[in-house]
Amino acid sequence: MMSKDENEVRVTDRRRINLDDEGTERASTEAEQPNLKPKYVEELEERTKTAERQVQEVQARFDQLRQQLQRETDETRQRLNRSADERATAEKAKFIASLLPALDNLNRAAASADAPRETILEGIRSIATTFEAALTSAGVEPIQSVGEEFNPELHEAVDTEDTGGEMDGKVIEEYSRGFRMGDRLLRPARVKVGRAMKQAREATEQ
Repeated sequence: MMSKDENEVRVTDRRRINLDDEGTERASTEAEQPNLKPKYVEELEERTKTAERQVQEVQARFDQLRQQLQRETDETRQRLNRSADERATAEKAKFIASLLPALDNLNRAAASADAPRETILEGIRSIATTFEAALTSAGVEPIQSVGEEFNPELHEAVDTEDTGGEMDGKVIEEYSRGFRMGDRLLRPARVKVGRAMKQAREATEQ
């Protein structure tokens, strides 16, 4: 009587064996294929890859430095702006402080409205002097007018008057003073200009 193991039929999966054999054979074939690239080509490819990596590193470093420089530039600009604002505020405060004495004198003049006329005039003169000193400290200077040649860049002629030949074209009266700060004209002086009569002009020209 045959045992159970003896009755079993042994089956071998030839497909797997064939597949395994083909895979091994293919791998062996691929491994045995020689590298057809010349050695100098491989070296060039390797150098190219190395150069590309270096370029990427340099570009990354450049971007990093550019961002750092941009941050430092922005910080410097903000610091300079703050410094300029602080300086302008300080100059403004200094100028306003220089005007406070004039305000004090105005208040004193108002409080002494019943005082003698000379006392009031003296107070007004003191206010004008204090105010002019404040303007001078701020770099403002008055424009010379009376007796000067009329200059349309500095003077505004609002009136004329017949005069002798020696005052022809000169300022003979100032209605309101002009001021400038450095090369900048704040306002022109409003003046009266002398105009010589024809006979006086001819006599002067002879």
